[in-house]
Amino acid sequence: MRFAIASALLLGLAGPALAHVGLAEREASIGSTYKATLVVGHGCSGAATTEIRVRIPEGFYNVRPMPKPGWKLETVAGPYQTPFDNHGTVVNEGVTEITWSGGELPDSQFDEFVFRGTFGSGLESGGQFHFPVLQKCGDKEDAWIDTSGDAAENPAPAVILKPPAGHQH
Repeated sequence: MRFAIASALLLGLAGPALAHVGLAEREASIGSTYKATLVVGHGCSGAATTEIRVRIPEGFYNVRPMPKPGWKLETVAGPYQTPFDNHGTVVNEGVTEITWSGGELPDSQFDEFVFRGTFGSGLESGGQFHFPVLQKCGDKEDAWIDTSGDAAENPAPAVILKPPAGHQH
């Protein structure tokens, strides 16, 4: 009986963690490189995931997506509102959107979609930095785009920004 109750509690706690697209690493330092691992826990209303599209917000620079076998990888580039200093070279534009498409991730399985970049030094620590995601499943879709930080039904994946490495309070 005790095992059944403990199992039910664990399943109840695990459910929300897989209830949306999230990030595996939930903290990052300002000014550092960050490997964003989007974890897709399920499809859309039982349908297999066929596309993941992530918008790259201003302040996350030098973005490079990881190819995924069996999926087509596309990026959209655009200008930065604030230029980025990449080891002495001023960069004025970069990746603003990444799309993985053409694959099929069954609803009963999970997978990860990876990209990396650098958090700009002008960002403020302590806040959440969101990566809005559109998950398509054939003709269905889930928009994980809520950046309010509240307990929303479709929250955008977010990372908490910490002060730059070596920063003292």
